Amino acid sequence: MIRTLLAALVSVSPTLLAAPFPGQDAFVAEVAAETGMAPSEVAAVLAGARKQQSILDAIARPAEAKPWRDYRPIFLNQARIDGGRRFLREHRELLSRIQASTGVPAEVVTAIIGVETSYGSITGRHRVLDALATLGFHYPPRADFFRSELKHLFHLVREEDHLDIGELRGSYAGAMGWGQFIPSSYRAYAVDGDGDGRRDLFGSLPDIVASVANYFVAHGWQRDGLVTLPARAGADTRPFERDGLRLNTTLGGLRELGWRVDHDGGDQLAATLLRLDGNDGEEHWVLFNNFYVITRYNRSPLYAMAVHQLAEALATTAAGTAP
Repeated sequence: MIRTLLAALVSVSPTLLAAPFPGQDAFVAEVAAETGMAPSEVAAVLAGARKQQSILDAIARPAEAKPWRDYRPIFLNQARIDGGRRFLREHRELLSRIQASTGVPAEVVTAIIGVETSYGSITGRHRVLDALATLGFHYPPRADFFRSELKHLFHLVREEDHLDIGELRGSYAGAMGWGQFIPSSYRAYAVDGDGDGRRDLFGSLPDIVASVANYFVAHGWQRDGLVTLPARAGADTRPFERDGLRLNTTLGGLRELGWRVDHDGGDQLAATLLRLDGNDGEEHWVLFNNFYVITRYNRSPLYAMAVHQLAEALATTAAGTAP
């Protein structure tokens, strides 16, 4: 919804409506051409955006820069587990239905929502328009990406007319709703889970849960597939060269190098190896397809490991034993 913001700008002076961001004119022309909006309308919306130094400060110190021993307690703590347990109990029917139809475990969907927004309690205080304009025009390392997301935001509010471009709030990176979807992901993967004709990731839990699961399915989640397994080095273990998060070997290949993994069979499974700095020293983990899928939500292996371990803790408590 763009008209609300435009109405608020009607009385704004022409000097304030002048391009507040470097390179805005080309961006305005591109958005107008893609959406069918008048260039003046696009420019007026951007005139309502404000550069926020707090956003630039936040992106300069991401939590994922921490070592695993410091990152893990942020998400693997009793409060987060208790919150996930309540979420599972209160929404078990919905979560079970989505799990049955998609193959994405209820605990994994719950863990995503828990890690992203503490089960919907912290969805972000920044205006999405401000976040994407600030990063798109004032953060050179990833300006192209965030300008693209700003374009997607204009498309999104035209497709989902219940969304107001001037009122949407989210993270410092422009992610929105309980599952923290950036605009391109909202457009591509959000689904109407409650059948009301809208995709509402802010207030409709069926839409939220179904959309998180759909994101995983779209990126290749394998029903009942492995996520990760601990590995141990022996005296005869030879080094393995990891290529980012690409699954560039197999479980059997790692075993041939001397890595010891407690799992029957599965030698043909595509895999890679991750080293983390844990509380008790180095940890080694074999990563499989479903771990890679989690990293499509957030590229950090620390994030994916936190989601996986929180989901495991919730699955354990759901089975009636202590985490």
